Amino acid sequence: MDSTLTGILNQRCPRCRQGRLFTHSALNLAHFTEMPPACPVCGQAYEPEPGFYWGAMYISFAFSTGIMLVVGLAVYYLLGDPDTWVYTSAVAIVALLFTPLSLRYSRTLMLYLFGGVRYDKRYATRQ
Repeated sequence: MDSTLTGILNQRCPRCRQGRLFTHSALNLAHFTEMPPACPVCGQAYEPEPGFYWGAMYISFAFSTGIMLVVGLAVYYLLGDPDTWVYTSAVAIVALLFTPLSLRYSRTLMLYLFGGVRYDKRYATRQ
């Protein structure tokens, strides 16, 4: 049984939860943002309207804020309140490393939460 959380974590189509939302691995830095126009399994359009994913910037901002808080607290407690440049460097490096995941999950959440698409088990056929 496929849950919404599993679909989000695996970055799958919100309607069938089988088709991949992205065409390449997150580690492929040249193409990690590429999405097919529609689900290869059920045909669901991945961009409900032009410019739909602009809203994902707000979700990505929340992810970045969380990263800054966690890294800042970790640096504070692990390194004993070092100089400001240590905080800045640590946050910048971790935020840069998490950029592909942050972008992908912000788009995935945007599609699941605001795309107007609901799970339909009629489309959930195995590949």
